[in-house]
Amino acid sequence: MSQPAEPPDWMRKLADAVGEGLEGPLSNYRRVTAAVGRTAAVLMLFGENAPDANGDGVVPGPDLLLLQRADTLRNHAGQPAFPGGAADPGDRDLAHTALREAYEETGLDTTTVRVLGQLRPLPVPVSKFLVTPVLAWWQRPHPVAPVHAAEVATVTRVPVSELADPANRVMVRHPSGYQGPGFQVRGMLVWGFTGFLVAALLDLGGWTVPWHAERVRDVPSTARDRGLEEGRR
Repeated sequence: MSQPAEPPDWMRKLADAVGEGLEGPLSNYRRVTAAVGRTAAVLMLFGENAPDANGDGVVPGPDLLLLQRADTLRNHAGQPAFPGGAADPGDRDLAHTALREAYEETGLDTTTVRVLGQLRPLPVPVSKFLVTPVLAWWQRPHPVAPVHAAEVATVTRVPVSELADPANRVMVRHPSGYQGPGFQVRGMLVWGFTGFLVAALLDLGGWTVPWHAERVRDVPSTARDRGLEEGRR
């Protein structure tokens, strides 16, 4: 079966914005130009027609692949995230890093994915990573699931319509004073580095709708106990 040459129309605005380096929605997230530790990458993978919450049908429109890390991990325990991780010496580039990690974490068939671009690296100080977000289009979605339960608890395709729904959007507050965008979707509270990226993707893709930023939730107790993941500096 031949693969489409271009991303779907609903993804063009986002792909063009990333390709042109338009990252205004991330301007409030601290950037550094020198490495703060290990180089890493995450995969921001968009598909279409995700299964609904009950698994009985599909939700029309774009969706975004997220996973929830296992509660037993030392860093970012129990937190939703994009597939991704540290670069290996054998990786061709950071897009390869993101795809390899997605395969290792979720079983993603990387031949079904087309990489469209990447954002500039962003720091995650608590884990000492400098992370490059890689944008990709899932041309032929297929079932995915945690490969190693000790590392990944769940893998979920979250419809963009649910992420953009004002009823699902909150600000997330940490006792240290950090506040940032959050999303209450599919039994997860998406916040921190991942929350910032999701909010930026909604803005860049033209999907953001007005929401009530005065709605504030505290981070889960496990995240508070393990320290602040990341925030504005």
